Amino acid sequence: MTVWNNNNATEYLDELISEIPQIRKTGRKSKEHLRWLSNVLVFLEEVFGKKSLFYQGINQLSWSNTGTMLITDPHDYEYEVSQKHNSAFLKDLEQANGILLSAQDQLKRKSIRDVFVETGEQANELIKLLKIGEHKLRKVIREIPKSEKEVQDKFEDILIGSEIHYSREYPHIEYSSKQYIPDFSFIEQNLAIEIKLCKEGERKLIAQINDDILAYKTKFNNLIFVIYDLGNIRDIETFKESFEKQDNVFIQVVKH
Repeated sequence: MTVWNNNNATEYLDELISEIPQIRKTGRKSKEHLRWLSNVLVFLEEVFGKKSLFYQGINQLSWSNTGTMLITDPHDYEYEVSQKHNSAFLKDLEQANGILLSAQDQLKRKSIRDVFVETGEQANELIKLLKIGEHKLRKVIREIPKSEKEVQDKFEDILIGSEIHYSREYPHIEYSSKQYIPDFSFIEQNLAIEIKLCKEGERKLIAQINDDILAYKTKFNNLIFVIYDLGNIRDIETFKESFEKQDNVFIQVVKH
């Protein structure tokens, strides 16, 4: 086994991240994809631990469409199924990229001796919470929401059904002469979740998220922003990029 230090671990992470565009081209379950995934999991297990948020996050990706498929043309069934699986694969690859970038941030901020996770309960809960916005929220919203509260209420319904303990609109955080209140907080996971409804352009939303990050980071280590988009975010990766460079900040864009 490689003896990892901050320098060689960061360099290897750079290599894994740089291979993602090629993996996107070779496709789901290609030999390049499977080899890359195996290398990623071995590395994350050795450096961060099998119970870490980073390892768990990538290990639990399905790389395929696991939901109900609506087939529009029965005569072209195999093609449509293949396209839906490929779309899910690309989505999971984007999520894996974000997780690896976050792992990279950890190595830049902490000694390699401090990033290894010994216990996994909190990591498992974080993974479960990450999956709610990514895989479940859109399924429970049938009509175009008119207000942010509608989306928050649907998210809360999923939390209740999943038997996850949470606080809503708590705590009140004083920062820079203003008061900030996260939509949901999870004390044991050191996590705040903020729900945003994007009805207009991106600029105002970006400013809101930047302000929230500065305030919530004074209280919470982990932040998840779930953006329910009504068709205003054109390039999801560009939108997420600057935010997810920050340690333990996750952005999820859910398209209506």
